[in-house]
Amino acid sequence: MLFGLDGVEIGLIIVFICLFGGILSGFPVAFAIGGAGVISFAIIAALDSAGLLIHQAIDTSSQAYADLIAGGAKASDISVFRYPELPRIGEPVFPQGWEVALDRNVSFIVNRINERVLAGASIETLLAVLMFVLMGITLERSKIANDLLTTMARVFGPLPGGLAVSIVVVGAFLAASTGIVGATVVTMGLLALPTMLRNNYSPELATGVIAASGTLGQIIPPSIVIVLLGTLAGDLYSTAQEARAQTAGCSDALTYLGEPAVVSVGTLFQAALLPGIMLALLYALYAFGFALLNPSKAPAVELGSTNSEPVTRNEAFTWFLGAPVLLIGGTILLSSLNVVGSQNLDISTFSDVGESASLRTNVSEECAASMIELHGQEAWNAALAEQEQIDAAGGVAQSERLSEEEMAAALEAKIANAAPIGTGVAILVILLGLVLTTARGVSPSGDPKPLLIGGIGLVLMLMVDILLVAPTTSSGAEWLLMLIPVGIALYGCSHAAARLAKNDLIRVVFPPLVLIVAVLGSILGGITNPTPAAALGAGGAIMLAAYRKLKDLDQSGKVIIWSTFAIIICILIGVNFDLRINNEVVTFETWVAFFLAYGAYLYALFGLLFGCWVLFTNGVLSPVVRETAKVTSMVFTILIGSQLLNLVVISFGGEHYIQQFLKSFDNEYKVFLIVMLVLFILGFVLDFLEIIYIVIPIVGPVIYGGSFDPKWVTIMIAVNLQTSFLTPPFGFALFYLRGVAPAGITTGHIYRGIVPFVLIQVLGLAILWFFPGIVTIVPDLIGVG
Repeated sequence: MLFGLDGVEIGLIIVFICLFGGILSGFPVAFAIGGAGVISFAIIAALDSAGLLIHQAIDTSSQAYADLIAGGAKASDISVFRYPELPRIGEPVFPQGWEVALDRNVSFIVNRINERVLAGASIETLLAVLMFVLMGITLERSKIANDLLTTMARVFGPLPGGLAVSIVVVGAFLAASTGIVGATVVTMGLLALPTMLRNNYSPELATGVIAASGTLGQIIPPSIVIVLLGTLAGDLYSTAQEARAQTAGCSDALTYLGEPAVVSVGTLFQAALLPGIMLALLYALYAFGFALLNPSKAPAVELGSTNSEPVTRNEAFTWFLGAPVLLIGGTILLSSLNVVGSQNLDISTFSDVGESASLRTNVSEECAASMIELHGQEAWNAALAEQEQIDAAGGVAQSERLSEEEMAAALEAKIANAAPIGTGVAILVILLGLVLTTARGVSPSGDPKPLLIGGIGLVLMLMVDILLVAPTTSSGAEWLLMLIPVGIALYGCSHAAARLAKNDLIRVVFPPLVLIVAVLGSILGGITNPTPAAALGAGGAIMLAAYRKLKDLDQSGKVIIWSTFAIIICILIGVNFDLRINNEVVTFETWVAFFLAYGAYLYALFGLLFGCWVLFTNGVLSPVVRETAKVTSMVFTILIGSQLLNLVVISFGGEHYIQQFLKSFDNEYKVFLIVMLVLFILGFVLDFLEIIYIVIPIVGPVIYGGSFDPKWVTIMIAVNLQTSFLTPPFGFALFYLRGVAPAGITTGHIYRGIVPFVLIQVLGLAILWFFPGIVTIVPDLIGVG
């Protein structure tokens, strides 16, 4: 052995030296990774051919090994780390020669690039990266961050530490709209840092809160980190759990776990929501507490009101809190009384399939013992009892086609149980009602008559739905009946919108907030997957940026506004009408709805193209597209290069060697803690892309192959990387901020300022470690819903 080290250990050292050397050389990282793979393979192959790399493998033909197997030990659990006393034999790191390994690597590279880059199942999800990057860069170039910072500073400025709190709010807002860490840190550093310093804020607090808030894009959806982690986590978790099930003696993961071994990017977005909000709240609480203890270093700053007229405390309480709570709370109460609810009359032509037992019980004795160990004896006994009841009832009920009489009875039951007020009408009334009440609160001295007329329209909508619209009423007839009440309500809302536009907070926050809700709501609600939602976000960002540019040029933005309404019309028609015109029987109202929706779609498309033209003629679109191409090209090139480097590690047994080392620890928490520490240290010198595509595939089969919830594992990794990118002296966020900080800000200011936020990150990790329910509660609730 060379230097007393195992040949595989030397191979791993060579790979990491080549990788770090390539990255530190200044050569583009995307190509340095692939080059490191080629160079390291050549060096390892040369040393192996010279007989200098010898791997000390366990002698599987020895009696000691046979005794272990006979004693019940599993071959997959036997390693040199767990049983160092076993006899070993020396063999080359390339047992069949480097030529065979090279041939196998080339074949794998072609297959993996085809599977994961060109035509695999994950490529659709990876396209979301392109769309989210386009969305983020477009919003960043449209000066939305400038407006947000100015407005939030005016809202929170009068509070102790208010400017710091406003930075946290804007950082969370930009994280939810861009997901790009570098752009957020640089933007806030350029815009907010000089303002905070001019108002006598401590340089340490100012730099710390900007750097920390800028990294919220790592965790708050739509985080690119989570998109990329999710594409790997799904494959790693399903593969690792299948292997775990087979090791336990079960046929597949579904049998062993009692649930499918599946995790999606959408589910991870749901899981990341509360941790992201928790970290933002911790940042804000620290800033507020710091200001209370050090008022001279974080003074309150009065920067003017965001409203055009003064509002008393009673008026604000009534219209901004009381009225919304009454609207939403009343609707929830009526929903529990079945006054508000679904009026859907769709009936399945087949009966429901009977429920099966909570666990599969028709398994081998070895699998049963493993399942009892995993789920507990009580859960296993309950599954046995359920299966006995099912067998006594004749087995699981199969789905059967219903007769006409059964379908008619089911329809009558649905009509009888239908709520008087439909869910869609109730939601529309709430949304329009909130517009009216908010407008009243913004302008309490304004003429109340238009708002009252709008309120009367909302009451008429409810009365028409109760008295004239039955569950059997067609969608076309319902809209005709609703035409006058909706028109009256919209009349009041048009006046309300004019008043709301005079409030800077609503005018600045509302458009991007709608975009964020549309994108994240469609993902978190399970309506669509991240890729179409990202496309919606990119299109919305282009139209929003175009509207902002038109306003800067004192030109009309009506085309963009009407295009937005066209999108809303498309959604409303699609929800209420069956637009399939290829059915055998197509009604007249279906044709009318189809052409209306198609016309609205064409106008919305025209609005999008018009927005692109506005941005292009004003020199905004070209740099946005160019920057998007750079970022996404880097992502995909790193993906290809990292695949090459991974295959090199696999070819000489490095991946298996690392996994055996991790598996030698019997405690799952200890293994995961070791991985987290390694990722934290690697975060000093590697970007998140390199860590995700190089390190996670190696350690993933171990950390995703245990009993931990894959959502918790993934979010812990994301928060850990976020912490690493903040930690001095190598945190990437610190370098971004140092590059744009004024001359008076030293590196020492930035390092001292970020330390409390690093400790907050560690506290956040500890909270998630001891209370994993923070990660899993949202996916569980949405899954139940």
